[in-house]
Amino acid sequence: MPGAARVAAGLSGLLGPLRRAVLRATRNAEGLPDLPEAQIELLRALSSSPEGLSPGAAAVRLRVAPSTVSNLVRTMSAARLVERIRPEHDQRTVVLTASAEALHLLERYDRASTAALIRVVEKLPDADRVALDQALPALKRLVAALEAADGNGGSTPAP
Repeated sequence: MPGAARVAAGLSGLLGPLRRAVLRATRNAEGLPDLPEAQIELLRALSSSPEGLSPGAAAVRLRVAPSTVSNLVRTMSAARLVERIRPEHDQRTVVLTASAEALHLLERYDRASTAALIRVVEKLPDADRVALDQALPALKRLVAALEAADGNGGSTPAP
């Protein structure tokens, strides 16, 4: 059985290159614009909240500083990807929503990403596809454990 340190080091070394490779393959396959990953993450958060999010709520959801969201929104508003809406009941606040253009773009990214991964996974040996399939539940649990640890001051959740 591999040790936790070995598994953690292996994952740490692979996650960044894997994420970048999938994003690069996605962009190249569809001729999509070069959106930074942070912008895609904000679009995902906004698309999962049709009523919109306040900048503060977006920062909490993304686990970033409010100033990071402000910078993203400034850039993305100029590109017509994010809309700032002032609710009628409180003109002092702002609600962020993904524009129709952004939702279409995100759909294209998702479709192209899935297609790119299918093309590559189909070329892998059967044993690799089985290993990846069997690893998916553990990876989901890893994400949940990391999110729980981050959300409660870094303590490790019970198994």
